[in-house]
Amino acid sequence: MLVEVAGALPLALLLSFMIAWVLRRLFGARLSLPLSVMTIVSLLGVSLGLFLAGWFFVGLRLWMPTALLLAVGSSLGLSFLVAGIAALLRRDGAIDVAALLERGESDRVEFKETARWNVRDDKKDARMEQVVAKTVAAFLNSSGGTLLIGVDDAGRVHGLDRDFATLRTPDADRFELWLRDMLATSLGKNAAAMPRIRFAEIDGATVCAVRCPRAPEPVFVAQGGGTELWVRVGNSTRAFGVDEAVTYVARHFRPNLADLLLGRR
Repeated sequence: MLVEVAGALPLALLLSFMIAWVLRRLFGARLSLPLSVMTIVSLLGVSLGLFLAGWFFVGLRLWMPTALLLAVGSSLGLSFLVAGIAALLRRDGAIDVAALLERGESDRVEFKETARWNVRDDKKDARMEQVVAKTVAAFLNSSGGTLLIGVDDAGRVHGLDRDFATLRTPDADRFELWLRDMLATSLGKNAAAMPRIRFAEIDGATVCAVRCPRAPEPVFVAQGGGTELWVRVGNSTRAFGVDEAVTYVARHFRPNLADLLLGRR
């Protein structure tokens, strides 16, 4: 029995890793759970399947086809269930914009009056887009946070009408499409897929909320033919020089035990 268990453990871990990897590829950016978590879920599914096999089938051995099928099927079923719930929560998860406005700006919350329109010069300005990209990158490179577009520094809601006017179709769907494309150009496609974008009506004005998780690897902003590392320092967004960036990346993105075991670093 001990020999069977010793042989089954690494195989069960390998099977769980493969199922988790396939699900991560299948769900893509919709699945926010890391590979390590999905591997553990899949491994629990294997354990559940073997428990059911031993409970309902007397005398069943570990390597018998029925036991193996139950283990694989249970692992797949539990993994799909957890991945589906996680993807659904990510898609439909609401952002309490009113609560964020009440708390004000902080290390995890930033307000921007516009994303494309220069309020001072009263015209469309690409520099505004870079400010948004740098703020999103800073949240991704730090502990995460939320960017509210359509709100000034004092917390007054202005809405997105001026930004909408710069689009062919002036609505929230077109704005989100533009925002994703802009982030993909400035930060890369993988980084652009991480934030969750939601819209809310506050006092008759539309506000865009960009919820950014902590990124698993550094996100750089394309700037003037080069790249820059932006991070949150208190309630401000700062660019780090080369020496600062190297030190910050080494400390902030230090691999944990799961990263090392799963070969992600």
